[in-house]
Amino acid sequence: QVQLVESGGGLVQAGGSLRVSCAASGLTFSNYAMGWFRQAPGKEREFVAGISAGGTSTFHADSVKGRFTISRDNTKNTVYLQMSSLKPEDTAVYYCAAKSGSVSLSRTSYYNWGQGTQVTVSS
Repeated sequence: QVQLVESGGGLVQAGGSLRVSCAASGLTFSNYAMGWFRQAPGKEREFVAGISAGGTSTFHADSVKGRFTISRDNTKNTVYLQMSSLKPEDTAVYYCAAKSGSVSLSRTSYYNWGQGTQVTVSS
């Protein structure tokens, strides 16, 4: 049974920073590519960042490039999303996801999902 549990969300002011984490269990973590997605009210869930199983390759959506950084610690079975220079439009529920094989930007290619953590950015 695969479990992904996000944490670290909260309320921050615009321009501030926040790090969200995703702890994985029930899988050989080092064999899985990981992704972060977000969903704002009334909008589709969208790709934010992805990282390959070994951490060598990363991808970031244009909307967060230069501000957000995805990373992972395979000794802790944890993937992180470091967010800086936060904007009100970053407000969303942030979800962690896992897939076998290579990293992907496609939402439908991920089959394991966490419950999400709320990030709210005030102006």
